[in-house]
Amino acid sequence: MTSGLTHLALVGPTASGKSVLALHLAQQLGDVEIVSIDSMQVYRGMDVGTAKATTTERAAVTHHMIDVADPGDDFSVARFQAEARAAVADIEGRGRRALLVGGTGLYVHAVIDDLRFPGEDLALRAELEAATKAPGGVARAYTELRQLDPIAAARIDPHNARRIVRALEVMRLTGERFSSFGAGVAAFGTTAFPVLLTGLWLPRAVLAQRIDARTEAMRRGGLIGEVAALVAGPGLSRTARQAIGYREVLGHLEGTTGVDEAFAMTGRRTRSFARRQRMWFRRDPRITWLAAPENPCDVAGALLALWRR
Repeated sequence: MTSGLTHLALVGPTASGKSVLALHLAQQLGDVEIVSIDSMQVYRGMDVGTAKATTTERAAVTHHMIDVADPGDDFSVARFQAEARAAVADIEGRGRRALLVGGTGLYVHAVIDDLRFPGEDLALRAELEAATKAPGGVARAYTELRQLDPIAAARIDPHNARRIVRALEVMRLTGERFSSFGAGVAAFGTTAFPVLLTGLWLPRAVLAQRIDARTEAMRRGGLIGEVAALVAGPGLSRTARQAIGYREVLGHLEGTTGVDEAFAMTGRRTRSFARRQRMWFRRDPRITWLAAPENPCDVAGALLALWRR
């Protein structure tokens, strides 16, 4: 990627309006294609709960890294890094610019920074996974992670068994802290390709209202039916089952929670995720933050001015 084009990354917490703003910018500029940097929008059939761009929106502006995997696949961050970078190179090769949009901090950094990923030990992973399936197993594994690597533990959902297991696997395999891998996670230097980093900021109260509205939209939009169809059809991988909303609805379908509680849990987990997103991105001094407490498109002019500089 050496054409001299500068791409744009738009980051921020979930429900902040990134996708709306990105679509607005891409339609205004005409030479821009969107690259979704989202760990769950890669899965076909997972539409309602991931707030995926609609078919109409994708017809208006070309989107990449959406619907590239079956929901039964375990789509790793290393695979995401390779495919997203290939998408950016393809866009640039056609003389166009990429607008990378996402709130999954690790995946954003994997794409734009020189992150390298440690190897795997599937037998060890299976052993750790079996331990987490015992009563209280996930909590014990998270406690171990917090003792061994508090930095990594602070970045991982305490209920996300898959990521907890992966962190413990890497540490036992390498003898190093999970948080030590990848220079771009803790150090912010030159990006892997020319890209301007910007972030969308909202007051916490406004963001909480938007999260509540999104959660209700997921319920009204048919998330329960979508999850039921996925379970009955292609099935969900360990990774896909961890998606916010999907895990909670799975619990409802399996009879462990009522429908109201499932969506209440979804809202709480989304707010917790948004806090971790803010913490993750706030560490990066390269990000220029733009405040959009009302309409995210209000900052389009300022964002264009930055990109054209």
